[in-house]
Amino acid sequence: MVEIERAQTGLRIERNLLKVLKGLAEYLDMSLGDLVEGITLHAFEGRAPFSEQTLGKIEQLRSVYGLTLTAADAHRLVEK
Repeated sequence: MVEIERAQTGLRIERNLLKVLKGLAEYLDMSLGDLVEGITLHAFEGRAPFSEQTLGKIEQLRSVYGLTLTAADAHRLVEK
């Protein structure tokens, strides 16, 4: 185990994306913060963070929560 120091943040995120992330964290039995840290560390190294099985679960959660955004939408989102 690696000891770290965490900081509290007021991160703003699209609501359906947040619902999918929370659902995925619950499915993987981890905290939302741990999930985001893991995704980010994988991305920083150019590695895929999810197995095929987990990607299947993500697709289910996207459907349940109506998440239609894709990577193509990144950096092009504006608030109402």
